[in-house]
Amino acid sequence: MANPKQKRSRSRTHMKRAKIYRPISVPMAVCPNCGQPKLPHRVCLHCGYYNGKQILEVAE
Repeated sequence: MANPKQKRSRSRTHMKRAKIYRPISVPMAVCPNCGQPKLPHRVCLHCGYYNGKQILEVAE
């Protein structure tokens, strides 16, 4: 069976774990209709528009 040849230091272990649990930044786009930030390729939750068409009815 394969075994590690050398001990892995605490520093290397912690650096690896820090990379796993790092928060992921979410890309944001600007809605061309209302100017609010929104997720790309999704309906704007503020105005309900996507690709120039109203998809959702938003209560004002």
